[in-house]
Amino acid sequence: MTDKIYVGVDLGGTSIKVGLCDITGKLLHTYEGPTGTEHGADVVLENIAQYVRKLVADTSYDWDQVAGIGAGIAGFMDIPTGFMKLSANLGWRDVPVKAILEEKLGKTVRIDNDANVAALGEAWAGAGRGIPNVVCYTLGTGVGGGIIINNRIIQGNGMAGELGHMNLIPDLEAIQCGCGMTGCLETVSSATGIIRMAKEAVERGEHTSLALIENITAKDVFDAAKSGDEVAHRIINRAALYLGKSMAMIAVVLNPQRFIVGGGVSNAGDILFDAIRKYFDQFAVATAKEGVDIVPAILGNDAGVVGAAGLNLHS
Repeated sequence: MTDKIYVGVDLGGTSIKVGLCDITGKLLHTYEGPTGTEHGADVVLENIAQYVRKLVADTSYDWDQVAGIGAGIAGFMDIPTGFMKLSANLGWRDVPVKAILEEKLGKTVRIDNDANVAALGEAWAGAGRGIPNVVCYTLGTGVGGGIIINNRIIQGNGMAGELGHMNLIPDLEAIQCGCGMTGCLETVSSATGIIRMAKEAVERGEHTSLALIENITAKDVFDAAKSGDEVAHRIINRAALYLGKSMAMIAVVLNPQRFIVGGGVSNAGDILFDAIRKYFDQFAVATAKEGVDIVPAILGNDAGVVGAAGLNLHS
């Protein structure tokens, strides 16, 4: 066999997922094992090396066919050098990830943050396949993002794509974000933000079915809205308003052909996407929104490992 293959590593706090992709982004094989965070960075990086070798050994491909390895990691890093400055969920500080993995595996290794990598996965082999210019949102505990222009990740000085920290919320409505600023998109359009707004409505004594739920989740809010709960619908509408407005701002700066929205919150479906599209259409300049669509992500939990595999082709 002479076909080149690419390995992706999705490094999480509890598990490491590795995957093998061909040059088109097709996911050929995966393997998953524990991270071992409690044992420190050396053990985690050794686990990655072992899982990658096992991944390839379990297929009909040869190690010589591996053209590159990529890894997506949550944290602050110097992307070109592959040096992890700080990863809170791993408990890492000042770890030369790229250098260590290249020594262990004898292959070129590239790293990037997990949001960029997931965006690349969707752009390369998911909802953005065949479209060179896309912007991806990940709506989960926070709001992450990634920008792909001419099929390549835009990294800037390391903070490009931090869409959740666009300052959009008016001062009278703004609360402090985890980043220290007030008024970030993440404070209203993430699962955390949606849950917060729901709890506040209940505490104010508003008439809502959410008052009957002990531990409110974002899904509860969407389900209530779909059932006609006016308070829940207002909360979802607010989250969508600022998502649509942020996309309108991005449209006049980058003019992508497509916005892709993933993460757990995106599973809400039409009730969320119809509202986002409405507000994008309302706020976007006519020429900047022409031909632009807003679609859900399709790779799910595979986006990270596929995108990591693509780092050696698209970064």
